[in-house]
Amino acid sequence: MLINNDEYLELFHKIIDCIKTSQYKVVVDANLTLLHRNWRIGTFINENNNWGTKFLDNLSKDIKSEFPDSTGYSVRNLRDMKKFASIFEEDDIDEYGLAGITWYHHKALMGKAKTKEAYIWYAEKTIQNGWSHNTLKMQLDYDLYSRQVETPKLQNFNGVLPSEQSELALQTMKDPYIFDFVRFREGMIERDIESELVANVRKLLLELGTGFAFVGEQYELNVGERDFYIDLLFYNFKLHCFVAVDLKTGEFTPEMAGKMNFYLSALDNEVKSELDNPSVGLILCKNENRLVAEYALKDMTKPIGVSEYKLFDDLPNELQEALPTAEDIEARIIKKYECE
Repeated sequence: MLINNDEYLELFHKIIDCIKTSQYKVVVDANLTLLHRNWRIGTFINENNNWGTKFLDNLSKDIKSEFPDSTGYSVRNLRDMKKFASIFEEDDIDEYGLAGITWYHHKALMGKAKTKEAYIWYAEKTIQNGWSHNTLKMQLDYDLYSRQVETPKLQNFNGVLPSEQSELALQTMKDPYIFDFVRFREGMIERDIESELVANVRKLLLELGTGFAFVGEQYELNVGERDFYIDLLFYNFKLHCFVAVDLKTGEFTPEMAGKMNFYLSALDNEVKSELDNPSVGLILCKNENRLVAEYALKDMTKPIGVSEYKLFDDLPNELQEALPTAEDIEARIIKKYECE
C-alpha cells in the first residue's frame, strides 16, 4: 500500500467494492443468458420427447457438428437441460435469482435436491455463503435442508426472544449436527470430543453455519466467588449474541436445561454488552430425548435449543464412503480463504 491515510483507504475500498460488484454482475449476466438458453433447449427436448431413445444422441452430434468449437452439448448436459426445464418455469430463473450460481452448481442440485423448494433453498444458501461446487455437494450429501429446515427443532425461542431474533436463531439450528471429522474412540468422554472439535475449529465453524466465530473452550464464568465453565462459547454476528454450547455424550436430561439457563444468565450479566442481544444456549446430545426436552424447556426463561450430534462412526457406511475426508474439507476451506 503506497499511501496509508484514512481518506485514501476509504477511497481504495470503495473502488475495490465497485470492481467486485461489476465482476459479480458480469458473471450473473453470463449465467442468466446461459440458464435461459438451457431452459429453452430443455423445453424443446421435452416437447419432442416421443422421438425415441436415440433422439438426444443424434441431437448432440448434430449440434457439435454445427458448432465444433463450442462445448456443453453432450448427451448428459442435454439431459440436464431437459431436467432443468421440467423443474422450473422460465420466469423462475429471474424470480428466484437462479443466475447467481453456475450451471455446474445447478447440475449438482438437479442430481441431489429432492424437491423444488429444497433446490431453491440450496441455491440461495450457495449465493449467501459463496459455496463452491464441492462445498455445495458436501452440504447436499449431509442433507442440510432436512436438518436445518424440515426437522422440527427442540427450542423455546418463540417464548423468550423477540420475533425477529427468534426466527433468526431458529434458522441457525440444525438437527442433527454432523461432526464427521471426529472419530469415536473407546472410552471417549465429553472433554475428548470437545478437544477434537476445537482442534478442527474451521470444520466446526463450517458445520455450525454462517456468522459463527469461536470465542473459547471451557470459557470461565466467575459467579459468587465460584468458577463455572462453558464447554464451547461462540459469537454469532447475524444474531449479534453469544452462543453457549454444552456437549453431552449421553441422552438429554432436565438438569441440562437448568444448567444452561444458569450459564446464559451469567453470560448476559457478566459478559454481554448493551449492544448485544440476549445470549442463546445450545445443548448437543447423542440422544435428544424429545419429550423430556420439550417439558424441560417449557418454563425456562432463557433461549435454549437441544439437538443431537453424530460423529463419523454414527453415519451409515454408504454416507461415510460418499462424504469427503476431513483433509478434503480442510483443503477446500483453506483454498476458499486464500481466494478471498
